[in-house]
Amino acid sequence: MRDDVTDLERRVLILPPTARDAEITRSLLARNEIACLVCADVHELTTEVNRGAMALIMTERALTDRAIGKLLAALEAQPSWSDLPTVLLLPGAALSAAGEPALQSLRNVTLLERPVAMRTLLSAVQAAMRGRARQYQMREQLQALQRAEALARAAQAQGEQASRMKDEFLATLSHELRTPLNAILGWSQLIRQRPDAQMIEEGLSIIERNTRVQVQLIEDLLDMSRIISGKLRLDFEIIDIATFIDAAIETVGPAAKAKGVELRRVVIGKNFVAGDANRLQQVIWNLLSNAIKFTPAGGHVEVRAGRHDSRISISVADSGQGIKSEFLPHAFERFRQADGSTTRPQGGLGLGLAIVKNLVELHGGTVEASSAGENQGSTFTIMLPAARLDHPSDHRLRPPDTIAKAPDLGRESLSGLKVLVVDDEPDARDLLRRLLERRHATVITAGSAIDGLQLLQQEKPDVLVSDIGMPMVDGYEFITQVRSLGAEHGGDLPAIALTAFARADDRARALRAGYTVHLSKPVEPANLIAIVASVTGRAGAIEELGR
Repeated sequence: MRDDVTDLERRVLILPPTARDAEITRSLLARNEIACLVCADVHELTTEVNRGAMALIMTERALTDRAIGKLLAALEAQPSWSDLPTVLLLPGAALSAAGEPALQSLRNVTLLERPVAMRTLLSAVQAAMRGRARQYQMREQLQALQRAEALARAAQAQGEQASRMKDEFLATLSHELRTPLNAILGWSQLIRQRPDAQMIEEGLSIIERNTRVQVQLIEDLLDMSRIISGKLRLDFEIIDIATFIDAAIETVGPAAKAKGVELRRVVIGKNFVAGDANRLQQVIWNLLSNAIKFTPAGGHVEVRAGRHDSRISISVADSGQGIKSEFLPHAFERFRQADGSTTRPQGGLGLGLAIVKNLVELHGGTVEASSAGENQGSTFTIMLPAARLDHPSDHRLRPPDTIAKAPDLGRESLSGLKVLVVDDEPDARDLLRRLLERRHATVITAGSAIDGLQLLQQEKPDVLVSDIGMPMVDGYEFITQVRSLGAEHGGDLPAIALTAFARADDRARALRAGYTVHLSKPVEPANLIAIVASVTGRAGAIEELGR
């Protein structure tokens, strides 16, 4: 019998007329390994039926007992799959009129005339048990069906929720991308129509700021993609936490000052952790940016750090709008925002805190959010394992891509260098040509890999800058063809892949294909100039900017 049938449900319940009948029946069933229980009266029989039974054996006396109504009610209340079998022993004479109604109420009954042969009684009980076993099988099938239906309903609800979240995310993404694009398009047209110096300066500043907003949106999406796929690379080293905390505070300082939010810093002692300094700076920057965003003018944001036993605690607390208690458990979920409506006062994709949580966990730490409620401020607390201080790194952190000030185009002179630019997008080719020519390079351009290969053999450039995603022949096949030319035909020149394919896999594939450096679009002009100078051996190059 199936394992899901309990011991109580394997029992045959007996209500005998006499103690001698009870002993004979129990002995018969025991010899045939059938579990049974002798009941003293109809009341006890009813109680045991409710606990579970395989079959009933009783005589006509039970039908006229005053408590028979309760037994019949218990049998009537059985679930749809159950019809408990009863073996009823009757005298040879006709059943009394008092017992007839009860007999008619029994649905699954086998009648045996007393006295009954033991073999006949055993056969009737075994037949009843086989029928009951099939009922148990039906119950299991029904339960399995119900479980499957429940799982299907849960999956459907989950799918509908995921679909809603996807739709909300796509709507939010569309809004967040279109908003800066609108500013970029609008101001570029205004500058064309009324090109006075003040408007040009103002418009360029707005265009640049909104471009950087888009860059940050894309970086957040890429970071989350790398985290989900397990392909985020971390460069671990021993670092003083003050290094990345101060770098993050310096980055958000102008925004806090412009909004009238006071920044406070309380770092107790020197504390060290093992981690990726730039990613930890990104964590603190994200928390500080959020805190400033949701804190009104006149409020404050405080960063507090110190050691607690073997762990380092870093908290970012603000006096802002706080977090509703019902949203707190969802604060670190992807694409979740406390206010996802079209009237929300703040923008964003709802990825920042999800990235924070994943980055902290990749460093072996935890992060928690707490808030007393709306308009009561909020606190985000990070706990990281403390590191043993052996040789802490003197790490200079790079600023995040969201710094508003445009970098200088660099002081490296590319005079005397011939650069071949290959890109199927005319605007991209023209931009690269102008940037490189401003540093006195000689630039030749090609709109396809086929044209680029011809120009490379004709013009013998010093360095190649190529896109990856191009029609007919992509950048991977192109560099393979270049390298196959050999050194005597210019196949060994330095080659820079400048592409919108920005995943770690894309970088690795570009380097395997034969490129010297992989750069992701959009690229800072100064970085591009420095990389070109670096791969050609010019002074002033910045190491590993192409990483």
